[in-house]
Amino acid sequence: MAFITANWNPLGEAFYRKIELYEMGWSLRDGLKECLVAAAPYGGPIENHLHNLKKLTLLQNIYNLQRWKSGPVRQLGWTVCDDLLCIQEDGTVLIYDLFGAFKRHFSMGNEVVQNQVLEAKVFHSPYGTGVAIVTGASRFTLATNIDDLKLRRLPEVPGLQGAPSCWAVLTQDRQTKVLLANRADLYILDNTSCTPVTPPGLSLQSCSIVNMAVSFSYKYLALFTDSGHLWMGSANLKDKLSEVDTKVRTPPKQMVWCRRPKSQQPSVVIMWDRLLLVAGECTDTIQYTLDEESVCVAELDGVRIVGGSRHELLQEVPSACQDIFKIASMAPGALLLEAHKEYEKSSQKADEYLREIKEQSVLGEAVRQCVEAAGYEHEPETQKTLLRAASFGKCFLSNYPPEPFVSMCRDLKVLNSVREYTVGIPLTHTQYKQMTVQVLIDRLVYRKLYPLAIEICRYLKTPEYQGVSRVLKHWACCKVQQKEEPDESIAHAVSVKLGEAAGISYSEIAARAYECGRTELAIKLLEFEPRSGEQVPLLLKMKRSQLALSKAIESGDTDLVYTVVTYLKNEMNRGDFFMTLRNQPVALSLYRQFCKHQEQDTLKDLFNQDDDHQELGNFYVKASYKEKKLEARLSLLQSAVDEYNKAKNEFAAKATEEEMKLLRFQRRLDEEMGEALLGLSLQETLHALLTSNFHKQAEQLYRDFRVPDKRYWWLKLTALAEKDDWEEMEKFAKSKKSPIGYLPFVEVCVKQHNKYEAKKYVSKVTPEQKVKAHLAIGDLEGAAEAAIERRSEGEISTVLSRCSPTTDRALLERLNRARSTAAKK
Repeated sequence: MAFITANWNPLGEAFYRKIELYEMGWSLRDGLKECLVAAAPYGGPIENHLHNLKKLTLLQNIYNLQRWKSGPVRQLGWTVCDDLLCIQEDGTVLIYDLFGAFKRHFSMGNEVVQNQVLEAKVFHSPYGTGVAIVTGASRFTLATNIDDLKLRRLPEVPGLQGAPSCWAVLTQDRQTKVLLANRADLYILDNTSCTPVTPPGLSLQSCSIVNMAVSFSYKYLALFTDSGHLWMGSANLKDKLSEVDTKVRTPPKQMVWCRRPKSQQPSVVIMWDRLLLVAGECTDTIQYTLDEESVCVAELDGVRIVGGSRHELLQEVPSACQDIFKIASMAPGALLLEAHKEYEKSSQKADEYLREIKEQSVLGEAVRQCVEAAGYEHEPETQKTLLRAASFGKCFLSNYPPEPFVSMCRDLKVLNSVREYTVGIPLTHTQYKQMTVQVLIDRLVYRKLYPLAIEICRYLKTPEYQGVSRVLKHWACCKVQQKEEPDESIAHAVSVKLGEAAGISYSEIAARAYECGRTELAIKLLEFEPRSGEQVPLLLKMKRSQLALSKAIESGDTDLVYTVVTYLKNEMNRGDFFMTLRNQPVALSLYRQFCKHQEQDTLKDLFNQDDDHQELGNFYVKASYKEKKLEARLSLLQSAVDEYNKAKNEFAAKATEEEMKLLRFQRRLDEEMGEALLGLSLQETLHALLTSNFHKQAEQLYRDFRVPDKRYWWLKLTALAEKDDWEEMEKFAKSKKSPIGYLPFVEVCVKQHNKYEAKKYVSKVTPEQKVKAHLAIGDLEGAAEAAIERRSEGEISTVLSRCSPTTDRALLERLNRARSTAAKK
């Protein structure tokens, strides 16, 4: 603690410190000399390419050395998913995972292949990871998202020959642009134009811009001129922040921003061969001597410096740390820290410090400063000291919320675990909060650090489907790619490890196994998948259609069965397809239902295949209804008769023959009378003949087709009433005894509003129907006589209900007496 400020260097109103993160364990004879190095932000992995030996080295918690067998590499970079991008001279971009396994590649276009890549950059934007290149023809090509590749060729830059002096990629207002310098001229390239720009307040002593750097957030820009001047301002070139004369005219090897998210002081780190310089708003600078080749990596809140033997972090000292540790500081946090130190010594000075803090009413602020400062420190001992001081201060506060303290303790435990040398992710607290826990878990999974990822998820009580289950799924997907283990062993290990973990889809793991060429393992894994909807699509993809059909039927999901049946229909020949369905009655039944509505011809083939004569007969009958031509319809009905006979269904065959006979009879009537009767039913035909006065033809139809008497009389009676042929109705009633009685005659007359004709038939009505007949024509007296004569209590009550108390008083008294008499009997 006594030496915590020993490595602090002042610059204006701020301090800067350089913290050693790791000693590098790689063994490189010449360090990073003649190496192409790329490191991912947020404490990500480092990669270097040895030009002379053409070897690719991937660095993380382990070191992976591989011989480079492809073309010359122009640039390296990392994606947001920790995949390595290798941009070759011919414009081909190769993508590898963290362990050097090749994933895929893409090209930056034919024009790039012809003119070669002079320079390239990998950048990150709201759309994802992008790649920008400049070719030998001095043209820029841009891809803002390599996962959704859309190449953009930017406009030509006037007067540019070869590569520009320096250039950078800007992301502003969700648009990606290129800022480039051609000696003293500065241009911005977008999709449609090349616009010259001038930085406000840039010193006239400059004659050429030799280097530039864009801040981590793309909000600020730094330009370095060949006169040694450093200009800092906003990336939109509207505001100037400062200009510093570095007194060094040699073009720097690298230049990066070093600015905390909430800091008010702009600062840029400039690196030459053996010199590292930090410049800010003031004229002073901080200089560090480098004893080896190094590379600067821009971070959200500082700069990582990677060398052959060590890995360091250069950053502005956070204000909370300055307030506490600055010499002679009287900040609340500093006093609380001293109070705790004295308390541990059992000194009375602890009480004096506490009194001073309380008198100023800043004890809550002191606790907050100590908690915040603990998050910015890398040494665990310093973190513990600050947290103990904060805990000590909390004891004297009655209403201080515990959440910030508890949250910081959790965060630091997670950060210290991933900062371990065996893990190698030197995250700061600021970076951790920016990237979120979910992204950190992803990065551990990419490194195959599954136990640590699971422990962190459990410690932070992350929901299972977002935490442990997600990690286990990644582990299982990695496990199935281990070709040296047998299928049974892997399937068992996966089932035991995953168990009943929530939110895990075995189908995704099985799909990964299938992609690796392990079909049998994929099938075994699918047995653990409880959802048939997830099993079936993959089984179809694996050409295991029979198994897919069985699983779909077991699920009881008709849509799923239809999906499999449709797939089988498209993949198999017709005969094999029908034979497959015959072995699966449920699928066959569902397919028949589908064919009834969509594919009639296929339905016929199915019935033929099964020798189902009954269904074939039904099929021909239904098909005949759709035919407009009589001969075609008769032909289909004859086919139906033949099939019914084969099925030994005499009733259906006879009914169909009657249908054919009716059609022929209708055709003859059409020819004789010109009536459009074809296609009508027997009853409709009779009705049409009767209403058209073709009584002879109706009689013939009645006899030939043995129409029941009651039905015929009803049809004729209705037809005569509809056309008001009362004379013919009277003759019809006298022709012979009516099989339907005479009450219908009364009713149809009344329906046609002809009570006069209705009265003619009342006398012929049977005694049981007399009351109804009289009531139908409105004859209450007659109805009463008939009801009293029959001595029917029910009929008397019916007539009573029709009588009016005012106009039918005498009739009501008579009926009531009759009902009383009937009730006594």
